[in-house]
Amino acid sequence: MRWVFKGRDFLNLADYSADEIYYLLETAVVLKRRWMIGEKIEILSGKTLAMLFEKPSLRTRVSFEMAIHQLGGKAMYIGPQEVGLGKREAIKDVAMVLDRMVDAIMIRTFSHDNLIQMAKYSVIPIINGLSDLHHPCQILGDMLTILEKKGTLKGQKISYFGDGNNVCHSWLVAAGVLGLNLTICSPNNYQPQTEIWDWAQEKGSHSGATIVYEADPDIAAQDADVIYTDVWASMGKENEMEERIRHFQKLQVNQNTLDKAQPDAIVLHCMPAHRNLEITDEVMDGSHSVVIDEAENRLHAQKALLALIMS
Repeated sequence: MRWVFKGRDFLNLADYSADEIYYLLETAVVLKRRWMIGEKIEILSGKTLAMLFEKPSLRTRVSFEMAIHQLGGKAMYIGPQEVGLGKREAIKDVAMVLDRMVDAIMIRTFSHDNLIQMAKYSVIPIINGLSDLHHPCQILGDMLTILEKKGTLKGQKISYFGDGNNVCHSWLVAAGVLGLNLTICSPNNYQPQTEIWDWAQEKGSHSGATIVYEADPDIAAQDADVIYTDVWASMGKENEMEERIRHFQKLQVNQNTLDKAQPDAIVLHCMPAHRNLEITDEVMDGSHSVVIDEAENRLHAQKALLALIMS
């Protein structure tokens, strides 16, 4: 079976079927293997990706820029001072102008509505590099890492410790679509949005997913195959850090967490990490940690995405 990827937006994993997501991951595996033996696959020669950033980034910028470069295309960085989405220029105008000049747009923005507006007024693909609601490219890289280390996504107990933020939302969507076993451990008042939780539960009832909330981090960690954490205060919420530490400190991923997980459990963190807050140095640098492999896999997962929707 062949799926149509060319020209499609990538705003939310919910827009793709389980088969399509697995095909994306399989494509990433193939491209990574071919890259590792030095093979050039310049299928995007002559193509240009515009990268709009309202938020700073290390992994998102470098991984997308290198991904299209390795596929023979070019990336164009556009910072907040050049555009000022919705301020200096209307989002509608930015979308229609870039639509005439480049082949795809990746946006790292605050409001998810900015992505929806860009997609509405452009024909070329719009990619969500991060929004306040979803971070699908991160989860693509995460799932690729789990596949590499565990051989499968199905049946793995994935335990997420932290804020019910965009990363958490995209994990919920992935679990619902793919039928994964996901445990969310977040403090009261910092849980994922009800609408996304309910959507994942409904979708998961058909895909065979097990999606549960567990307030006790010791129970959440019990027999986990994958331990996942993120910063306690995302960009734009740093002023809440002192208050958040009070609520999140019992969720720290440390040796006690690992002791309750499976002996061969792996630890993921989407980075940047606040070491010795949400995760200890001991775990971050330990033998169970795959966070650097995970960061690298942003490159390969996004390379697959660009290859499929731009070629």
